[in-house]
Amino acid sequence: MNKISTLSHPEVESPQAVIDELAKAGRLAQSTLAQMPGERRADALKLAARHIRSAGSDILAANAKDVEAGKASGLSGAMLDRLTLDDARLEGIAAGLEAVANLPDPVGEIIDETQPPNGLNLSRVRVPIGLIGVIYESRPNVTADTAALCVRSGNAVLLRGGSEAVHSNRAIHKALVAGLIEGGVPEASAQLVPTQDRAAVGAMLTASGLIDMIIPRGGRSLVERVQNDARVPVLAHLDGICHTYVHSAADPQMAQTIVVNAKMRRTGICGAMETLLIDSEFSDAASLVGALIDAGCEVRGCERIQALDARVVPASDSDWGTEFLDSIAAVAMVDGLDEAAAHIATHSSGHTDAIITDDKAVAEQFLTRVDSAIVMHNASSQFADGGEFGLGAEIGIATGRLHARGPVALEGLTTYKWLVRGAGQARP
Repeated sequence: MNKISTLSHPEVESPQAVIDELAKAGRLAQSTLAQMPGERRADALKLAARHIRSAGSDILAANAKDVEAGKASGLSGAMLDRLTLDDARLEGIAAGLEAVANLPDPVGEIIDETQPPNGLNLSRVRVPIGLIGVIYESRPNVTADTAALCVRSGNAVLLRGGSEAVHSNRAIHKALVAGLIEGGVPEASAQLVPTQDRAAVGAMLTASGLIDMIIPRGGRSLVERVQNDARVPVLAHLDGICHTYVHSAADPQMAQTIVVNAKMRRTGICGAMETLLIDSEFSDAASLVGALIDAGCEVRGCERIQALDARVVPASDSDWGTEFLDSIAAVAMVDGLDEAAAHIATHSSGHTDAIITDDKAVAEQFLTRVDSAIVMHNASSQFADGGEFGLGAEIGIATGRLHARGPVALEGLTTYKWLVRGAGQARP
């Protein structure tokens, strides 16, 4: 039988054996973690943040190896941006751990309490989900964010990062676990899969009975594979095809500021605007399109948008359903709210869609009609982030309709159980 150590990461013959042993260790750790007082879990995360800061030079050196390898392998600019760490981003990781630690503990929260005619006292209480497997690409901050959210909510986590961030992930994980151990949290509460063998992903996806939920964070090919092959419940989103609709009553300066930010602040994140819809009655459409192009964005437009600026590239049918993750935007002109809502219903991935308008009645119609996980009024879609929502961090943005939707943080990583307290009742 293959043996592994979660500390030394030796070579093993079977990825299935690796995952089985890690999952079993994680489940044991989770049973201890769930019984720990919330204050102890919070204090351990604060110690983990301290260790991340202390190991900053080692983490950045490891990240430099990944960035160099990524450039050599031809990673896109968006992927390199996701991968790259600097002092500010590293401090953001540590501060994110502290922010999660300072959030209210969801474990044990009473959701509701009732007493039916039979005299029983019924309550629903939040409890951890169990062992969560997270499969992710590119972003090394996911290692820390995910571990923090899982530990704070009483869940153990099994992390499988992408090969492009392998050195960064290992360095962050090493520092983070040192802090957790110092705080009395079981080491196996946050484990990093020690092999980059793709078969390990398959082993996680079929670990029914060991892993309670899988969360993929990455590109379409990864998420589709997880959704197609998993024998474990999956919490995921496929694409961030986010729309911004500039209504006829939008303030031109506000529209320009929001649109450029929504597309160009960071083009490689899932909350970046991919499609811009401009109302045909909006007074300053040409300036808006020009501002995007001047900011370095390639605009692929419909015929009416092409007529506004000679630099606009003709849009193809596929552009309306593409997550570019680059300095590219599909831009269409629409005749009113109904057409904008219809376009979004057809092409949106249900992630984040926004309207810019000074007409509050129209804004409320948009907020009601657009059925996405996040719907915004007069704000950049780049705010679609758990940290910006006051959740400390996020484990992902779910675009489905079951269990959790939008930024998934502590509450989304819990389920509930019924507690029934009686006084000797027997059912007649």
